[in-house]
Amino acid sequence: MISFKNVSKSFKTQSGKKIILDRVHCEFESGYSYGLLGVNGAGKSTTIRMIAGTMLPNSGKISKNVRVSWPLGLGSGFNPFMTGRANVHFVARAYGEDVRRVSRFVEEFAELGDYLDAPVRTYSSGMSARLAFGLSMAIEFECYLVDEVLAVGDARFQERCRIAFENRRKNSDIIMVSHSMSMINTHCDRGIVLVDGRLIVFDKVEQAIEAYYRLNR
Repeated sequence: MISFKNVSKSFKTQSGKKIILDRVHCEFESGYSYGLLGVNGAGKSTTIRMIAGTMLPNSGKISKNVRVSWPLGLGSGFNPFMTGRANVHFVARAYGEDVRRVSRFVEEFAELGDYLDAPVRTYSSGMSARLAFGLSMAIEFECYLVDEVLAVGDARFQERCRIAFENRRKNSDIIMVSHSMSMINTHCDRGIVLVDGRLIVFDKVEQAIEAYYRLNR
């Protein structure tokens, strides 16, 4: 379970204070996959980053008793001056995984060739995403975070991503942000709508999608 207890998050902007979450109490129950919905700028990606632990709330507490991934497909967390392989080794050690096994998996899955031993700063955004997605699939999590990007590269590589992700999903939950309602409906059981600093939980994802469409009228 992932729980929000009195969580608040805001940013200072040129036009004033932007409130993302306002003293939110909410639970993501284990055994269910959630679609996180909201209009552009509502703060969905910020919320995902707080769940991942890469961003902290201003106040309150986010508790997790499950192993949660970083947002799938995003490579922004890599050290740009280290090689792809060195980044993989670092993450594998941090999660207590077998370094050689993880490195072999990523090398075969990401198909970066010699670039795996080049600094990540030389990568294109697509190459970073392939490295990140391969690393995400190499390590098993109880809950996967998906922020828009689920597959990258050409059609053949996207199919590999889809198959790998579906295999992981057999034993794991997901929290997904996407503007594709068909993808949300396919992968999620429940929905949470982020609006005006609140997280509104719907037991059925279809109800959350209906609420999202009302917000976008």
